[in-house]
Amino acid sequence: MAKFGKCQFSDLKKFQEKLNKFGQQEIQLFIESCAKELAARLLAKAIRRTPVGEYPKGAGKKGGTLRRGWTAGKNQSATAYVQSLTIDKVGKAYVIEITNPVDYAVYIEFGHRTRNHKGWVQGKFMLTISEEEINAAAPKILEQKLTKKLREVFG
Repeated sequence: MAKFGKCQFSDLKKFQEKLNKFGQQEIQLFIESCAKELAARLLAKAIRRTPVGEYPKGAGKKGGTLRRGWTAGKNQSATAYVQSLTIDKVGKAYVIEITNPVDYAVYIEFGHRTRNHKGWVQGKFMLTISEEEINAAAPKILEQKLTKKLREVFG
């Protein structure tokens, strides 16, 4: 014969109240928080991976333009910059666009011909590699965020 524990209806009522608090708006905010965290991690990786040009003294040039381009030239962290970006919902996906507006960014990312057109400079793939790393890490990151959120709501 199976034994069953006691269940208080007041406990069910409390559980239902917690579920109601975790409504659609709360879910939407949680999803957007996850999207922004992943975008911030992606951006931080891309920034670290972006090369900085070195110029001789007196050349009048300063390296780091490409690296600063990731945050639109603003002197702020990747996390702070991502918070200012908008999230678009495309179908079931949430999209945050990460771009580098520096005109030569694409050439550093994917490679380019040399000036004399006889050679090739390999790309650095700073965003491409960072995307691959974030895609691999995303399930674990999201699982941890979800576990933490569920503990907040139901714990």
